[in-house]
Amino acid sequence: MKRPRAGIQKLIFWVFVIVGVGLGALFWLGLHQIAIGVTGGIILIVLGWLMASAVHVADQWEKAVVLRLGKFKALAGPGVFTIIPFVDTVPTWIDQRIITTKFVAEQTLTKDTVPVNVDAVLFWMVWDAEKAALEVVDYESSVSWAAQTALRDLIGRTMLEDLLSSREDIDNQLKQMMDERTEPWGITIQNVQIRDISIPRSLEDAMSRAAQAERERNARAILGQAEQQIADSFVTAAELYAKHPAALQLRALNILYEGLKEKASMIVVPSSLADAANLGSLLGTVAAEKLIHIPSENTAD
Repeated sequence: MKRPRAGIQKLIFWVFVIVGVGLGALFWLGLHQIAIGVTGGIILIVLGWLMASAVHVADQWEKAVVLRLGKFKALAGPGVFTIIPFVDTVPTWIDQRIITTKFVAEQTLTKDTVPVNVDAVLFWMVWDAEKAALEVVDYESSVSWAAQTALRDLIGRTMLEDLLSSREDIDNQLKQMMDERTEPWGITIQNVQIRDISIPRSLEDAMSRAAQAERERNARAILGQAEQQIADSFVTAAELYAKHPAALQLRALNILYEGLKEKASMIVVPSSLADAANLGSLLGTVAAEKLIHIPSENTAD
């Protein structure tokens, strides 16, 4: 890229201009030598212009491409360097800092023919200033266009689901593609990041409904598994009770006992079940517990 004349060049030029004008005025007014004064002033001004054209300053982060009679001579900078006026030229200054380029792919079809808009950002830098100056006309625009075409190619070979769920893999693939395209230009890709992926509104609603249906299906599956586990537990308990009838009677007695412990509770039990389970002793035990609790309650009152 080209840039305006550096401050040191302007300083050198104006110093010679001022000295030339002052010398011309001195010869003209003081010594009455108009021709000598004018000639000396012109010579100093021309010399100042030549000196200003010969001295250049490159910043710390840039390189100057020097051509001699149209052929590449060297890279100059950073700092002060000189060239030969009319023989050497500095057509391009290469910035070697990391540059950020935003690029987009609009209405690009994925592998499953879904139109998407993808917004991405590219971080890159020039590592070989000579190649960047000699191999490509405008390396900044070339990088931007190469990034857009690479992104479109990658989207066209990727399913929408992979594009949405595997951004890191997409970033790595895009970086590799860009490295292959920009390496001949002396440019290296530091990083590529996809910032946003936009899909049609109708498709977004459909995907939302599908995700909700998937969550409901998973919830129903978990509930069914829980019910199956409970049923299996019941079957196991029934098999144990069938093999051990006494255990079933003890379980029935425990249920009756827990029910009779509640105040003002009444349970009607068939006489056959009462005889089989020997409920007389059980009821006597419960009544005894209630008689024990009654005096304590009266004492508290």
